[in-house]
Amino acid sequence: MNETLERLVRTLDLAAPDREDLSLAFGHACVARVQHLLEEPEVLTCLATLGAYVQGRIDRAQFDAAVAHAARLASQHPGSKSIDGCGHAAVSATYAVAKALAGQALQAAEYAAYAAVYGDGGYGAVAHRESFQPEFDWQCDCLARLAADFRRVPARS
Repeated sequence: MNETLERLVRTLDLAAPDREDLSLAFGHACVARVQHLLEEPEVLTCLATLGAYVQGRIDRAQFDAAVAHAARLASQHPGSKSIDGCGHAAVSATYAVAKALAGQALQAAEYAAYAAVYGDGGYGAVAHRESFQPEFDWQCDCLARLAADFRRVPARS
């Protein structure tokens, strides 16, 4: 959907195991932008756990537990009863958290973009590609900045 971001992800080889720290940091940044759209406290806790892991404040076992829990929460989300689509923002944001924790940064960014657009304009907005452009631009800039920062900092061992 965001071709520029997709190219950047490929260029950075973001799916490579040795890029996990960058992938998680980018996923976290994307979801942090839409965290106000999350409705479930448990999903917010999963997002906080991701942030703590990215910052090196928790261990892998705690992180892995949050990965599994976020996936369960996303798959069990009741959906939206809103007729204008704004309620879908919470669904998309919840999936964004699960994908970010799973290290699927591109998918997390896509869900986060949908959440942002649903939250701003509902069903009508998601039908117009230009509604996504501000979020797409931010995501590309964010990943480029993070990648530059990660080149200067040694990877976690």
